[in-house]
Amino acid sequence: MRFDGATRVFTVSNQKGGVGKTTTAVNIASAMADLGATVLVIDLDPQGNASTALGVPHTADTASVYDVLIDEMPIAEAVQVSPESTNLWCLPSTIHLAGAEIELVSQVAREHRLRTALQEYLSEHDVDIVIIDCPPSLGLLTINAFTAATEVMIPIQCEYYALEGLSQLLGNIRMIQKHLNPTLRLSTILLTMFDGRTRLAQQVADEVRGHFTDEVLDTVIPRSVRVSEAPSFGQTVIAYDGQSVGAIAYREAAVEIARRAPRTDTEGKGN
Repeated sequence: MRFDGATRVFTVSNQKGGVGKTTTAVNIASAMADLGATVLVIDLDPQGNASTALGVPHTADTASVYDVLIDEMPIAEAVQVSPESTNLWCLPSTIHLAGAEIELVSQVAREHRLRTALQEYLSEHDVDIVIIDCPPSLGLLTINAFTAATEVMIPIQCEYYALEGLSQLLGNIRMIQKHLNPTLRLSTILLTMFDGRTRLAQQVADEVRGHFTDEVLDTVIPRSVRVSEAPSFGQTVIAYDGQSVGAIAYREAAVEIARRAPRTDTEGKGN
């Protein structure tokens, strides 16, 4: 698959926990890399789960996104290649990021620090897809992610209260569009944890599709033991069990995302 044109920068966000946010971020990234894209994952969650799933060391003394945000370290000095693929890179998170919200308050251009660093990196490195994994809250880290991104990807689980908190998230996106990043758009909604044996899962899927006709992918991610197991082995499900239903679904979702070009050429180039 060809990846031409401007770099697509996704922030994967949902302020409701337990929806498969990090799982979606790393598996879409790995699947995109499998398709031939050059992919950079930015782990902006202090828990560092994306770094773990990509097999990237992120101990306290590792150069990380914290150094980029607080000390203005160039991203190139902190990125690591994932053992899964030579074209899958990760800017890891470390425990230091937990205090970054407080430290950012006093920083100059505190909402734009990730965007500035990313623009500098992309001017010197050929990257097709950037995927930013956010914390499940709206603080300065998430605001930095929204300000740096061009597209928002929201994973929604096919369970009770699936749409809980979504109106708040959409309100936050509109606020970012108005004040910090007018080019940001909600482009992708991915239904996760789908259990085809239950009527509830299908009802939730129908409800979400009814609200977001254009944004919801046709592909749904099924409930899968393999998807849950993979991070404990420091792998995505793509690497852990590439023939499992979860891996196949994430590959199909990645193909669908890759084929969904930005609305217009000028918008895609940030004009």
